[in-house]
Amino acid sequence: MSYTPTIDGKSWLMVLTLGLVWGGTFLFQNLALRTTAPFWVAAARIGFACALTWGVWRMRGARMFTTSATDWPRLIVVSLLSSALPFLFLSWGQLHVSSAFAGVSMATVALFVLPMAHVMVPGERMTPRRVLGFLLGFGGVVLLMGPEALTAAGEGKEGWGRLACLAAAFCYALSSIMIRRLPPIDAFGLTFATLGFGVLLVLPLAALVHGAPANPGAQGLLILALLGLVPTAGANLLRILTIRSAGPVFMSLTNYLVPLFAVLFGAVFLADPLPGSLLWAMGLILAGVGLSQYGALRRLFAAEG
Repeated sequence: MSYTPTIDGKSWLMVLTLGLVWGGTFLFQNLALRTTAPFWVAAARIGFACALTWGVWRMRGARMFTTSATDWPRLIVVSLLSSALPFLFLSWGQLHVSSAFAGVSMATVALFVLPMAHVMVPGERMTPRRVLGFLLGFGGVVLLMGPEALTAAGEGKEGWGRLACLAAAFCYALSSIMIRRLPPIDAFGLTFATLGFGVLLVLPLAALVHGAPANPGAQGLLILALLGLVPTAGANLLRILTIRSAGPVFMSLTNYLVPLFAVLFGAVFLADPLPGSLLWAMGLILAGVGLSQYGALRRLFAAEG
């Protein structure tokens, strides 16, 4: 069914809220890691989110695939790539990098999507402008991974922490491509599935790696609950509403807001260092994303005007 996206003040408020919430995720995850082992942070985040999303999904009729066509193996893979694996990578990676670095690395999702879509999605070709945008953003990634991108990273493991953050971005990008190849599926069912299958992987893995979870205290438990309920469950439900009302191109504006808010929150609340190489890398990556999406964004704002 075709529809015309409606972009109004409410749409802008929703996108700004998503950028703010997702940008603040890295701050709260940094705080959670002070009391809880990394894989248990991922398990708590996905567990709380799964419980809330299950309730919403049940109230909406508990639909999953909306036609007779199903593809459960692909759905399971998409689910693990959408939540379990990136949450594990980010939780471990943030032991060794700042929240600002983790936030900037998420801007690379849109860059990873470009070559994947060229190969895997019919009609998504790498035009000269997209190639130039990709190369510009890739230069930012190289700078981001440089030896001085984060001077206060954990001793001896900063490189692995950086790679873990980029691996999370790669998982998000690959899952977004694979979602397009799923049979018709209810959006709320898909959100629940990504968390439900993720729980089945993350909970036993956390127990295997870290043993029984330690008591994080009342404040630590509150932070873990907020991580699961607000940026994971709540923001993903808001993301669905934003896409349905304003369209996926408008939703892509969060690619620019998340790293900006992550850097701001990290600097203000955690005193994260902001070396020039990190800021230059963010600028190059966002410029590359903007150039690669220029055509779609230009049509969006032309239609809005």
